[in-house]
Amino acid sequence: MRRSVVYSIVASVIGVPLHSSPSQAEGDLTKQQPIEIRIQLGSETDALRFFPDTIRLTTGRLYKLILNNPSPQKHYFSSEGLSQAVFTRKVQINGRDGQPIAEVKGSIREIEVYPNGTAEWWFVPIKAGEFNDLYCTIRGHTEDGMVGKIVIR
Repeated sequence: MRRSVVYSIVASVIGVPLHSSPSQAEGDLTKQQPIEIRIQLGSETDALRFFPDTIRLTTGRLYKLILNNPSPQKHYFSSEGLSQAVFTRKVQINGRDGQPIAEVKGSIREIEVYPNGTAEWWFVPIKAGEFNDLYCTIRGHTEDGMVGKIVIR
């Protein structure tokens, strides 16, 4: 499916008109500046937490969720609710120098981030809701507190 067709479908679902005039750039998903939200998975001292543990989003806006893992072990960022409530534009994997080395397109259910790694998830929320299902799927991490909440308005 061509990108312009996908953006038109998403725009019609969220009620944002797409026009070719520059005055409509805010509603045109191809022209929006992404809102950056930085999420830290764990910590340098190996704390099993998401920082912050509550993420607030608005439907129809383009987000770049920057997932950084400064800890000595890998972590997962997993939320079934979020995955079903957004249109994913891409997930970008960055090398240690911060430069992109890979992109993933399509539906995303969870992202694994290795120690000292960074991934960026570019998406547009298309469905409002509160999702208390953010967690790290590694055994013991959820039980030790690596959980969170996502709120989409």
